[in-house]
Amino acid sequence: MTAPDYPFAEPPAPGTTHEVAPGVHWLRMALPFQLDHINLWMLEDGDGWLLIDSGLGNEPTRALWDKIFTDKIGSKPVRRVLITHYHPDHAGNGAWLCKRSGAELWMTRGEFLTVHAARNSSAGYTTEAQMDLFRSNGLDEARAKALLARGGLYKSMVPEFPIAHRRLYECDQVAIGGRDWKAIVGYGHAPEHVSLYCKELNVLISGDMLLPRISTNVAVRPIDPRSNPLRLFLDSIRRYRDLPEDMLVLPSHGLPFRGAHARVAQLEAHHAERLAELQAACAASPRAAADVLEILFKRKLDTSQIFFALGEAIAHLHYLHYDGQLARSIGTDGVARFASG
Repeated sequence: MTAPDYPFAEPPAPGTTHEVAPGVHWLRMALPFQLDHINLWMLEDGDGWLLIDSGLGNEPTRALWDKIFTDKIGSKPVRRVLITHYHPDHAGNGAWLCKRSGAELWMTRGEFLTVHAARNSSAGYTTEAQMDLFRSNGLDEARAKALLARGGLYKSMVPEFPIAHRRLYECDQVAIGGRDWKAIVGYGHAPEHVSLYCKELNVLISGDMLLPRISTNVAVRPIDPRSNPLRLFLDSIRRYRDLPEDMLVLPSHGLPFRGAHARVAQLEAHHAERLAELQAACAASPRAAADVLEILFKRKLDTSQIFFALGEAIAHLHYLHYDGQLARSIGTDGVARFASG
């Protein structure tokens, strides 16, 4: 097993592309967050193009797309826009790109419906539902109010979205430019995240499921408050061991890399270490998810980071609970706490 290596030292400059495999072009868009970028992909598709992911639905991102359309896409039509999952940095310009080009939207059904639920604050995708979940896992009122003050941001980053799509299924063979790309559906980070693998090119477009330097966010959400997403995530990434170790992985964040098997092992070790730390802490005294943030995250968290961190803390505690290592109980204050069973 070889350690991950990086064949491309630098990302493409804003508004430009870099061909990383025959017919596969890399572009990068800025994000106004601590995670400050997203990688997007353009695939030559006969006499046209297929675009993978879209960036945030804001004017700076669309200005970069305008440059790409002028300098790279040109007169060749964009026939399909494929969105890996519902998160706004991936789905934000889905409607804008489809309207601009007349392209067909391709997604899994779970991700398509989740975009609409999140945009319309339905099916548990509300700030209030998120706060109820966080309060029931120990978040204090001061931090809960700070999170509530942020309001629902999703719709501002995904201002519109198509009302129809071409549905992707697990193991679909998507023909792109005369080559077959296999759809691989993964769980834990999003409802039905899709990655694409081309055997002929030995390339995996991994989306957020396999990132080279950072750990993918895996969190419990209000729509499924007793879920075990970390188990789903770890089971999903283990499937990448069925693919060649030397394939080129094209992630949504960070640099393209080779060494997928080694990266999966690193992520397994990372989560195993965090789980062991949590188990030891809960053996000493019962802990709510809000009580273990400093164990999981060794840095001071701002309000935005707490949103992701607390969902991830709940996910780790649920993993240990469903694995039989921790017992879950509800206190008179309505807060779930975990202790050695």
